Amino acid sequence: MVSWMLMPQESSSKVDIFGLLSGNEEKAQKKKQREELLAAAGVKEFFSEGKISINKHTCYGQECKLCIKACPTNALYWKTGEIGITEDLCVYCSACVLSCMVEDCIKVERKREDGKTEKFSKTKDVMKLENCINTEKRVQRVREVLPTAEEYCKKHWKQ
Repeated sequence: MVSWMLMPQESSSKVDIFGLLSGNEEKAQKKKQREELLAAAGVKEFFSEGKISINKHTCYGQECKLCIKACPTNALYWKTGEIGITEDLCVYCSACVLSCMVEDCIKVERKREDGKTEKFSKTKDVMKLENCINTEKRVQRVREVLPTAEEYCKKHWKQ
């Protein structure tokens, strides 16, 4: 056989274990860069992780560019013939979904700090989600301010 056809075989002693572990260091470095970028923009991050995708077949990006204008961190940008996404800048806020004129064009999946995962791609879904979150906050505030029925009865009813 010709020598150039033979594949060199690596021994197990030549495997770089530390190179395999550097993936965690790389993630930590990316997270630090992300925090610095968002701090410079004055944007607070509410979601521990997430994912955004744009359906290139249904997007009218060249004609409208509404999602680009709505993005608070400039994570969406116009590139040759389509909308591009800079994942490191996206905070999964849903502003792009709310501004998009095409349903199911932009899909966002995000994970809250408490572990809840939220998925949406329609304006209606975002509005429902925001309403539920705000309702929970209002109920919690009312419970903090107002006494329970038992406390009220003890305070105002003489027995």
